[in-house]
Amino acid sequence: MSLPKQPSSGSATVYNYGSINIDHVYRVPHLVRPGETLSSTDYQIVLGGKGANQTIALARAGGQVSHWGQLGRADDWALETLKDAGADIDDVALLESASGHTVIQVDDEGENAIVLFGGTNQSFTPERIDELLTGADKGGWLLLQNECNDIDVVIRQALERGLKVAFNPAPMTPAIRELPLKDLALLFVNRGEAAALVDIDEQSDADALIEALQTALPGVNIVLTLGSEGAWRIDGERGDTLYQPARPVQAVDTTGAGDTFIGYYMAALQAGNDASTCLERATAAAALAVQRAGAATGIPTVDEVETFLKIAARPS
Repeated sequence: MSLPKQPSSGSATVYNYGSINIDHVYRVPHLVRPGETLSSTDYQIVLGGKGANQTIALARAGGQVSHWGQLGRADDWALETLKDAGADIDDVALLESASGHTVIQVDDEGENAIVLFGGTNQSFTPERIDELLTGADKGGWLLLQNECNDIDVVIRQALERGLKVAFNPAPMTPAIRELPLKDLALLFVNRGEAAALVDIDEQSDADALIEALQTALPGVNIVLTLGSEGAWRIDGERGDTLYQPARPVQAVDTTGAGDTFIGYYMAALQAGNDASTCLERATAAAALAVQRAGAATGIPTVDEVETFLKIAARPS
């Protein structure tokens, strides 16, 4: 196994216009059914949000990431996790209003169900967006999800300013189809997001999903994650595809696994690694994440991923 490249001081910064949530996590024997009252066996309050999770993963992977976010002042304790991971939090604003938060159920099979309240993630003003983009270095990466407001404005202005845009359309909504997706440098989608984006059955196999994505978004580099079925990278310029099998592990909690994958992929890409290495490292990091409870708390360090890959590479 060849050693991956690591980000240098001259690497282009990844700016993450991303949500910061306070997660209320309940452990349950099964996901609650309509009309059912169910007792929880455990309860935790932790930092979450797809944006924060991806920033933490990117930073723990050794990447250079600046988080653009907003948080309720009463929850400023949550910023320590971002800072401790190595992320730049200078552009996180503390507001007097309520933070974004989630109610998460995690069952005994490791599956989860999530209710989301946008809070401060949904109150970015045009002035603040302009301020953030004005301060970004040209040639850098903008990473974003769909948990903050005015995604369309941010993407279009970032493209105008010469930033490379990587987008994870989660949660998926009909409005995402109206975004300038064909101008993205990179699109991350899971099975459900991909199927909704190209309007085909979610149970379609990988070949059908890939063909539909290539038809709908020619020229766009796409990473398709399929959980235990592995991940694919579609080269927008050549049309080539690259496959990375999932690592066989016992899942404890899948919350945040996709965010871990994206953060590690972006860090490897930032360092100049090829697509194969990016997929390998992202898949390994996600495999470690699903074996632990929690989203941000389950994201592995770069040393843990290195060790995991070394052990996996040993002859059996």
